[in-house]
Amino acid sequence: MEVSFIIPLFNRLDLTRPCVESLRASLPAGLAHEIILVDDGSTDGTRDWLATLASPPFVVHLTEVNRGYAHANNAGARLARGRFLALINNDLVFRRGWLQPMLAAFTRFRDTGIVGNLQHRAATGALDHAGLVIDPKGRPEHLDHRRGWLLLPRSYSVRPAVTGACCVIERERFLALGGFDEGFVNGGEDVDLCYRLRRAGLKVRVANRSRVLHHVSASPGRKARDEQNSRRLCRKWRDRLIEDGARFWPHVYVHEHWLNPREADHALLFEAVPRILGLTRRPSPRALDIVTRNIDLEEQRWLAMFGPMAISP
Repeated sequence: MEVSFIIPLFNRLDLTRPCVESLRASLPAGLAHEIILVDDGSTDGTRDWLATLASPPFVVHLTEVNRGYAHANNAGARLARGRFLALINNDLVFRRGWLQPMLAAFTRFRDTGIVGNLQHRAATGALDHAGLVIDPKGRPEHLDHRRGWLLLPRSYSVRPAVTGACCVIERERFLALGGFDEGFVNGGEDVDLCYRLRRAGLKVRVANRSRVLHHVSASPGRKARDEQNSRRLCRKWRDRLIEDGARFWPHVYVHEHWLNPREADHALLFEAVPRILGLTRRPSPRALDIVTRNIDLEEQRWLAMFGPMAISP
């Protein structure tokens, strides 16, 4: 078995059916695969539809209560038999040729830990995701159409993280890491997984020639625990977030002052430009201070909102 596609479901049968249909139509001929559908307590007719999928390549797993994205994917991974896991949301639309560049990254680069791709908004076609960066406040942010100027005309890019909406990882590696951290609820678990892969010395890559359409944030409850998830991520990876935020800060600063350079702090521009040009990879000391202060302010806000938090790293 080459690929196990894992699709967690919670309602939205109107999106799930065309997702599965487009997935099957997009796969290369002869690919040994299975499609694992993990239903996380749907009540909209999804389970009646799943009952009609009784034969391969489908594998259906039902949970009685909704336990979230991380748990559903982990359950699917334990059932999987493929060398690779393709983790995909049920609000995607696929076209031919999307999978091959993602799988090829593991052959081309031996240090590949996980591969994402380009995702375009289904409603408008605008680029929504070309990997994740960390903004100067220490928060994960999609590289999208607003920062398309950062994309380079090459096959693969290395990023701090990719979204779990569509990514490929080797099954044995995913299981060896313990899968997704189920302390995250519908957010943050993908970034956390990428950081654990990077800690193991592996790279997070984006296959720029792989493109899918995405009905963005269509899953019910997708944003309900954003603050709690962000706090957990920051508590686990504070130092990494500061470093990655400082590495991305020069792009943000120069872009903000591109049209009004006279309003920029020349000392900050002096620190930013050589880092954008790749003349040095070390984060700017000023940028490190800026991101650290921003994260400190976020932590004070979370403390006021939720009180103290204990978490194992």
